[in-house]
Amino acid sequence: MSHFKRALSAAQPRKKTPRRWLFVPYDQLSDQIGPLAREPAATLGIILVENPWKAARRPYHRQKLCAVLANLRHFAVEQAERGVAVRHVTAHGPYAEVLGPLAAELGVIRVMEPAERELRRDLEPLTKTGAIEIIPHEGWITTPADFAASQAAPPYRMDRFYRHVRKRTGVLMDKKGKPTGGKLSFDAENRKRWPGTPPAPALPRFEPDAITREVGELVETHFATHPGTIDLAMLPASAADAERYWAWARAECLPQFGPFEDAMSARERTLFHSRTSMLVNLGRLQPARLVREVEAMDIPLPSKEGFIRQLLGWREFMRHVHVATDGFRTAPGADTAADVARDGGYARWRGAPWPANPDDSATPSLLGARAPLPPVYWGTESGLACVDSVVKSVWDEGYSHHITRLMVLSNLANLLDLSPRQLTDWFWVAYVDAYDWVVEPNVLAMGTWAVGDLVVTKPYVASANYINNQSDYCRTCQFDPKKNCPLTPLYWAFFERHREVLRDNPRLFRVFLMLDKRPAAQRLIDAAALTRVRDVLAAGGRLSP
Repeated sequence: MSHFKRALSAAQPRKKTPRRWLFVPYDQLSDQIGPLAREPAATLGIILVENPWKAARRPYHRQKLCAVLANLRHFAVEQAERGVAVRHVTAHGPYAEVLGPLAAELGVIRVMEPAERELRRDLEPLTKTGAIEIIPHEGWITTPADFAASQAAPPYRMDRFYRHVRKRTGVLMDKKGKPTGGKLSFDAENRKRWPGTPPAPALPRFEPDAITREVGELVETHFATHPGTIDLAMLPASAADAERYWAWARAECLPQFGPFEDAMSARERTLFHSRTSMLVNLGRLQPARLVREVEAMDIPLPSKEGFIRQLLGWREFMRHVHVATDGFRTAPGADTAADVARDGGYARWRGAPWPANPDDSATPSLLGARAPLPPVYWGTESGLACVDSVVKSVWDEGYSHHITRLMVLSNLANLLDLSPRQLTDWFWVAYVDAYDWVVEPNVLAMGTWAVGDLVVTKPYVASANYINNQSDYCRTCQFDPKKNCPLTPLYWAFFERHREVLRDNPRLFRVFLMLDKRPAAQRLIDAAALTRVRDVLAAGGRLSP
């Protein structure tokens, strides 16, 4: 018997009493919300499902698999110790296939509404028959009514949503109903380049216990073909680990978070980002609690507001957008494609097939981007220090912060007209905090502008100048950002070839004013740079000056 099975068996309540059963999905691992927070433990039973079939549908980063599985197993033991009866089962197919027989045995099974559309669709056959009862997910801070009240109609805008929920919740609002500090957002003040001081904090380390070590061995054995490095010492797996992690984030990260929120560094991958997204998206840390505690902290207001905006603003907003558009299936021009391997291009890079993963994921691409991801996204060096540094951090840790995701990885994809759907699937498999409701809007809507101005007003693209201003990547790069970095001609080539679609965008007026002044000979050089970079990277080559 495994360490986990022994621990769970020893913790299970011995007294047999009637119980109401609750299915707890992999991303609702909390007893601070829902029935687990309110109903007596002795009256509750929970069902936890390990599902190798789901884990193998995409080439998920092995650290991500460890994070989900280790937290689920620790949660099982924790709840049994509280007196909750635990049914831990293994599925080898859709969740409905294992939950259906359990409902026949145990009666109607409740579940807080799953965050992932993928899981909601999986459970639909059982919800239609009444075998599963959907109850509200209490882990969200905002409601559909908040979204509707702030968005009369598309296009959707986060600032309107954020303004509304700040007023409704009273978070960071004074007694007169005005934003604390006189401004709703301090984003404009949170764009400093990190000069090396103050020193960035070292990440906490965790001594893996027998359950976590067993999970690592399982993933190494059964998911050996998946990419990514496993580092169990970086993995908070228990409720106690999550608390320790949050205490570290409050003390070491948040006081300096604001000014350097947009900074990037090859020397310090995390800087002052809390990296709590994995634990929040698993349910280990509840966002409402984090907002409440950060609001009460004695730290600079730009840091406080910047962190709260990520949770109360962007996280909640993106979830509502995903629901409102049915994962962009109802977005303009959002075709769907089935019977494909949603592997982010892993099979092509690896040279071995990945099993087909039929689904109806949206494949929008307003700008017509269709090229497959080049090998650089899987770790082949490109010769661009910014890209290579960030990609390495992703495959080392399953993480990079939101600016590197947007302004390095998504930026390169935009500049090369790479497939927005394939990039979305890559983010989904590569990041420990990625689930459909967060990764699809962040990449399809914001990162690649694949759905146009439905969510953000303009494409996020950058030249070498931006990368140099916000990071230290250029210091160790073979390219000079002011002389020969290919990102700059790629930037201008992007606007030249998408002139017809973007020219009338008011936020791009100055860009096109400058482009129109760019000599014709230079535009030819820009186009040639695009062809060269695209061809070299597609072939797995390394760029050189």
